[in-house]
Amino acid sequence: MDTTNKYQKIIEKIIENYAQLRYAHGEVEKQTVFDREQNQYLLMIVGKDGNKMVHGCLIHIEIVKNKIWIHRDGTEDGVAGDILTAGIPKENIVLGFYSPEQRKITDFAIC
Repeated sequence: MDTTNKYQKIIEKIIENYAQLRYAHGEVEKQTVFDREQNQYLLMIVGKDGNKMVHGCLIHIEIVKNKIWIHRDGTEDGVAGDILTAGIPKENIVLGFYSPEQRKITDFAIC
């Protein structure tokens, strides 16, 4: 199995696991968006919390040049930990929500 295919399966499984978790309050559903052609993976939240409409991206991950870019991580513990647990090394994970300067002080890939 090539690296991209392996990463796609891991990311999809992780996002599907988060999609199964119940939202803390309100009538909010989670929707997975997997675009294998563009290597884009999202977990969206959509619904209503009281009188307030809820719509947003909880997780956004992209595969670029055999690296996993985490662009958005709205999880409590951090999706990077789940990716590490799945066996992906830190040097193949980019915390894309940080600037390149901030990435230099993490244990993860810079780009």
